Parts: sequence; structure tokens; C-alpha cells
Amino acid sequence: MSRHLQQTDTAYKVYLYIFYVCAFVMLSIMAYGTWAMLTEWQQNGTYVMGEVLVTTHVPFQHFAKLITWLFFACIIGWYCVSRIGWKKAVRLHSWRMSLLQLMLLGFAIINLYEVLYNFTVLNALISAGTVNGHVPDIDKLTIAYPDGARPWNLIFATKIFLVGFLISAHAFYLSTRPRKSVDELET
Repeated sequence: MSRHLQQTDTAYKVYLYIFYVCAFVMLSIMAYGTWAMLTEWQQNGTYVMGEVLVTTHVPFQHFAKLITWLFFACIIGWYCVSRIGWKKAVRLHSWRMSLLQLMLLGFAIINLYEVLYNFTVLNALISAGTVNGHVPDIDKLTIAYPDGARPWNLIFATKIFLVGFLISAHAFYLSTRPRKSVDELET
């Protein structure tokens, strides 16, 4: 049986510091993406949601893209939160936990649909381009949904909704596990 982390445990501090690093990475990428999006909007009157995160490589060319770093930071950050924030979930009353579970299940279903939808559209565009004799630049494929003036980059959309699905599904799973009281868990 796994023991729940206490604030005095060294592992608790490690998870907390890793979460802070992940939060810094997420906020930095979000700030850069917002700045790039606003700059593109001012210059062109339109923007492609997430394209700058898909086309920017960090720390050097042909290494990881910003969307990959964001994906990684979100998943690792969530895992750290789930390890160090267990006391908050134990204290939820049954009706609040029921509402939380319904919300998490709804988020998981919506995000799964979006992942499948965006992945299907991405595959269709790649196949259509390949049939015409050339492989399209996968990083530039977009969908003009929900607004034609603000299309989404399909790689960005697929990864962001996959993060949303993984986190909400994991949170739903954690919320359905049997819980003991805080006093029983701390002894």
C-alpha cells in the first residue's frame, strides 16, 4: 500500500519544487504564446492558435518544440499536484465529491472527443496532401474552427486536448478511489 506524502517528507518537497518548475515553464510558454499571438493579430488581423508553439524549437533547432515542453510540464505538474494535494480531496464532502466527479467525467469525455476529432482531421489533411503527390508541412495544418479568422493549429489542438483528457481522466480515477479520513492516513 502506498503511503500518502506528508509535508515533512523529503519527497513532498521534491514534488513541490518540481511543480514550481513546471508552473514556471507553463506560465513562460503561455506568456510567449500570448505575446506572439497578439503580435500576429496586430500585423495581420488574424492568427493561428498555437502555431507559434508548434513551430518554435527550444533550446535549439530540431530539438523539442514549445508545445512538447508545455505538454510535458502539464502532465508532470499535474502528477506532482496529485501527490502533494491529496489532503484537499479527502476533506471534500460526499455531495461536493459527487459534483466534482461528474464535472471531471464531463471534461474527460469532451476532451476525448476533441482529441479524436482533431486527430481525425489532421490525418485526413495529411492523406489528402499525400494523394496529391506532396506531403504537407504537418506543423502548419490548421482547421478554421470555431472561427475562420482564428483557426487552430491541429498539432497544438491535439496535444492540448490530450493533456486535458489525461489530467481529467486521472483526476476522475483518483476521485473514485476509496478514501479514508485524514487522521487515519496520517498515522
